[in-house]
Amino acid sequence: MSKKPYIERLFDKELELYLKSVGAIQIVGPKWCGKSRTAERYAQTIIDLLDDSKRNQYIELAQNSPEALLNSGDKPILIDEWQVISFIWNSIKREIDKTGEFGQYILTGSVTDNTLDDGLTGDINEKHTGTGRIIKKKMRTLSLFESGDSIGSVSLVDLKKGIFKPSICKKDIFDYSYLICRGGWPLAINTERDVSLQQAKSFYNGLVNEDVFSLRDISLRKDPSRSKKMLRAYARSISTQASNESLKADLKENGDEFNKETFAKYMQALRRLYVVEELEAWNPNLRSKTAIREKNTRHFVDPSIATAALHITPESMFADMKTFGLLFESLAIRDLRIYCDSINANVYHYRDKAEREADAVIEFEDGSWALVEVKLSSKEKIKEASKKLVELAADIDEKEHPKPAFLMVITAQNVALQDENGVYTVPLACLKP
Repeated sequence: MSKKPYIERLFDKELELYLKSVGAIQIVGPKWCGKSRTAERYAQTIIDLLDDSKRNQYIELAQNSPEALLNSGDKPILIDEWQVISFIWNSIKREIDKTGEFGQYILTGSVTDNTLDDGLTGDINEKHTGTGRIIKKKMRTLSLFESGDSIGSVSLVDLKKGIFKPSICKKDIFDYSYLICRGGWPLAINTERDVSLQQAKSFYNGLVNEDVFSLRDISLRKDPSRSKKMLRAYARSISTQASNESLKADLKENGDEFNKETFAKYMQALRRLYVVEELEAWNPNLRSKTAIREKNTRHFVDPSIATAALHITPESMFADMKTFGLLFESLAIRDLRIYCDSINANVYHYRDKAEREADAVIEFEDGSWALVEVKLSSKEKIKEASKKLVELAADIDEKEHPKPAFLMVITAQNVALQDENGVYTVPLACLKP
């Protein structure tokens, strides 16, 4: 059976740039997000450590003669699931230093190697032991623009420049219920509905039955029933700033009490597997003395993991519109992160003790910023969100943060327009970088 046609990724241009400017690029991210397929397009030689027929040979060669392995073919050399032989890290650095040439290696993996990065804190692009030689970049699932579900009529870069034209997209709330459950898994795109919806379920099943227990340095007793409860508790807290104590209380109410150590191990495993990806708080200077809440917002790397954990279908989602709204917010955050990665911007969230909030704060490379709220479809709530964004922006001290580049409410409606407050209301299926 031939492979499905390759879906162009926003990450492609990033990879092309780094192969021209650094010795190696380490691509990390969840399983099944397309890391290997993308990397293969740029590699001249492939070392596949998932290939059982050659795996032991590669490991033995890496142990006895890493230089031979690292010069076993034309470059760039792709080492797929490289963490299996993570002990060659220093050898990779030495090989890069020998020539100083760019684009020598592409390393891909679905698990953080704890000897290099504990996966718990810090930016994925944070400097580490390969500084100056190896850059680390995260690859996520597909955004709606990449999967062809967003028409891309509204650009974040254009909005920053003040460029905007009203537009209409055909996606409605029923489409979004499906897109949330389907997720952005490459194998779910352009295929039958039942097959596409199965991909997130398969990812979830592999996660709770095997992957969570596969990390050798995290000693979790293999108990899929507990891992399922952990994922459900996290899913019930999606798009909120629920504390660890709240999640543990949820687990207890649902028949399982996790002690502090066990809970921490599960959270560490989920982060190391790139399954959960919390949104950090933005902390601007305010004119008022309102205190800012600094808890992270809970998100999975793809909201379809939450629907799989909660056994939500596109049809059943309408039974709980509050949860639908939180899942839609998580879908929007996923896409904003992907878009912002491609334009060297960062995404945060904001909430203060006066309950003013921005579901997303975009910080561009030049220091400019934008506030974003996400509202599913209620016209009243969209109008209220627009007003609150204006009020929040007015309270941010312009000495440290000049006026926002734009204010935007992302919706599940059909029309992209600019309202009487100057705020853009934009359907998620209209957005692109």
